[in-house]
Amino acid sequence: MDDETKDSHFASAAQRQARLLGHLRTEMFADAQALKDALGVSIATVRRDLTELEARGLLKRMHGGAAIINQATRDHVVSVREEINAAEKARIGAAAAEMIVDGDAIMIDSGTTSLQVAKHLAGRPSLTFVTNGTDTLTQLVAGGHKDVHLIGGKYIEINRSLGGPAAIEAIRTFSVDTAILSVAAVDLKRGVIATVGPEVGAVQQAMIEIARTVIVVADNSKFDRTALSVIAPLKNIDHIVTDEKTRPLVASLSSELQAKFIFV
Repeated sequence: MDDETKDSHFASAAQRQARLLGHLRTEMFADAQALKDALGVSIATVRRDLTELEARGLLKRMHGGAAIINQATRDHVVSVREEINAAEKARIGAAAAEMIVDGDAIMIDSGTTSLQVAKHLAGRPSLTFVTNGTDTLTQLVAGGHKDVHLIGGKYIEINRSLGGPAAIEAIRTFSVDTAILSVAAVDLKRGVIATVGPEVGAVQQAMIEIARTVIVVADNSKFDRTALSVIAPLKNIDHIVTDEKTRPLVASLSSELQAKFIFV
């Protein structure tokens, strides 16, 4: 049986490729033989589809098969995210805290990596903080800090933050030296930082607007995905603090963008 006959039960190549991506989204990784069996097509067709889909930035070929490039439209709850790459997040938090100048005003968002930065800054009484994160507020106060401004707004359970139009309006009444942001994705192909939805993204956009310096803190897991809501282009970010596993991924970026990355 030739390749064309084997593949004829799909109405189009687009339908076949959609089924392939759906399989990968469920399994996260599959080798070429497993994809052949799952789709009922020839191995040559699988290989052609993998090549085409990789060129379109929809998957990554590796170890004889392929892995999906995640599209983040929702996120894990905080308790789960805190455990993902916890050691890397702790190092990133410590390194980002070292970049903060005594006496500065700091905006910190609600992300779990931003929370690690807050842990290291809570004991520095000369700093002033603005945050929309309830966990960030708790961490700063537990560390003995008293000069903390909490942004009001609609409570967003997924990241224990305050958002919506009221939060955005409140953020724009401040001017800070540095904003520290966690993100759902650092999309190197598109050259942007992104998050799971516009409700969160619009708040982070406002934070960028009112800061003289913007620091993104993101472990390596944020670089194998894209996300629904674009926050800003990488060129608008001053520093991106990440772990060493990310270093090979940024090698193809321009020298201007590579200079923004700090590896710990």
